Amino acid sequence: MAIAAVPAYLGKNLNFSSASPGLRFGMYLPLWGVESRTGELLWTTHDVNYRSTGHQGQERRFDDKNKTAALTSALKLNGGDQAAMAALALRQAALAAPMVDAGCLLALQAEAVAPFTTGLGNEHPLENGFAFLNPYGLPYLAGSGIKGVLRQAARELAGPAWGDDSGWTAAVITALFGKAGKDGETELQRGALMFWDVIPQIEGDTLRVEVMTPHQTHYYQNNDSPHESGQPNPINFLTVPPGSRFAFHVQCDLPFLTRLAPELACEDHWQSLLAAAFMHAFQWLGFGAKTAVGYGAMRVDEAARQQRVRQAEAQRAQAAAQERQQRLAQMNPEQREAEAALTWLATFRAQLEHERRLNKYKAGSSFDQARAEILRLALALQNDALRREAAQALRESYKFTDWPGKKERKQEVKQWLTQLDGQA
Repeated sequence: MAIAAVPAYLGKNLNFSSASPGLRFGMYLPLWGVESRTGELLWTTHDVNYRSTGHQGQERRFDDKNKTAALTSALKLNGGDQAAMAALALRQAALAAPMVDAGCLLALQAEAVAPFTTGLGNEHPLENGFAFLNPYGLPYLAGSGIKGVLRQAARELAGPAWGDDSGWTAAVITALFGKAGKDGETELQRGALMFWDVIPQIEGDTLRVEVMTPHQTHYYQNNDSPHESGQPNPINFLTVPPGSRFAFHVQCDLPFLTRLAPELACEDHWQSLLAAAFMHAFQWLGFGAKTAVGYGAMRVDEAARQQRVRQAEAQRAQAAAQERQQRLAQMNPEQREAEAALTWLATFRAQLEHERRLNKYKAGSSFDQARAEILRLALALQNDALRREAAQALRESYKFTDWPGKKERKQEVKQWLTQLDGQA
């Protein structure tokens, strides 16, 4: 039997399934054993009875056989965890959207291609901790860790080994990431970039357990000579599974950057530099812990990127349509007619160019229908210059597709074009 290290007055066989993963992995982890003969808890609390029983100095201890069952109970993400995870992602996206529009924030969606883990150095009875964001108790990647990885990526790209031409230099690194004074130095400089924490959107409904098996205890702890016949010591640790999504947000203090390095603020040059650093970090460095053995490797989430592109295009189209409606509302009838005519003439010329590139014209096609509509609209125009321009576009189209086959139809179209030219 294993229990959580909670006060005895709460009772036994408590159900902590509704608690967050951080709490279930921490204080509610059912790791501690009970003496089967006496019922004595194999851990003690700092209460009055603790000191009176003469147990001072007794270590808290647990049975190794409880590890697997305890970790299994901490892995599952309940409905509340998943809802909180999604809500935090939406909150970040809502905060980032106006900054992206203003050009002062870079948002990048990534997908883990290997297990991700972080916070292994945090204190924990299982020797390996994990980084959970309080008060939500969800896994997270700290912005400070992201900054460190990208700074290293920038340093590598600025060096001669990679032969990169993205533009990273020591001066650019200092401007964006800042400069920390070394021992005996007082020169400090704040960087223009600020890195947000990342809340992974976990693939599936559970975390995972990985195992490392160090077998050099005799060398590291007992000062014996190193050899390969040491006894393996399996150590469990938590990971975020591959396929989980990471939304990176990097905010830039543009006024500060403009004063410090105006060439980086011009035309969003800082964003292109940072994107190159992210690509390098995804492929070669990784994020979190144990990156030297492949953990934390990522790639750009292509589906999310395409969705953002479609959303941006839709927003631009909507904004352009609203601007056009406002412009048309301020025009007189003649100006509105001219604006509309120029729009559909430009569209028709683009269709004609497309047909020329394909060179697969067939009579009765959609292009013929579009041309007939252009002719109808042109005949209704009042502006002579626009009528002549429409006639010229139509004649160009007939040079490509030849005139209508029937003699009567051909003659009729030529008469209409002559009328558009003002010669009728």
